[in-house]
Amino acid sequence: MGATRLLFKHKKEPQLQVDLGDLQSEKEKLSSFLESRLKTVVSQGKDKVTLNDEKLSSSELFHAVKKFVYHRGLNATHWVSIEGSTVKINRFKGQDKKKEKQKKNGSHQTLTQSWGL
Repeated sequence: MGATRLLFKHKKEPQLQVDLGDLQSEKEKLSSFLESRLKTVVSQGKDKVTLNDEKLSSSELFHAVKKFVYHRGLNATHWVSIEGSTVKINRFKGQDKKKEKQKKNGSHQTLTQSWGL
């Protein structure tokens, strides 16, 4: 019985990670948000945030990251997906470039047109 307990006890769950995608500037804010929301220790890597909590499920992390994206107002340009033990923040395809619409300078109305004559 002791040998089988050792075999299953050492089976380690994969660490939960958040892949920030193009939101590297939000890494500090996401880390503090997850620490306060999930009450767990968050460590930062080069392009990912890692959580070392065995009690936390990937779906709980997924919902917390969705709340972060929504509260930061990024839900118009980004969406969240889950792939195994990694939660990814993705950018919508049409949001690659920010384009501002230029107002066309229409011709001004004459005095007669503005009075409706």
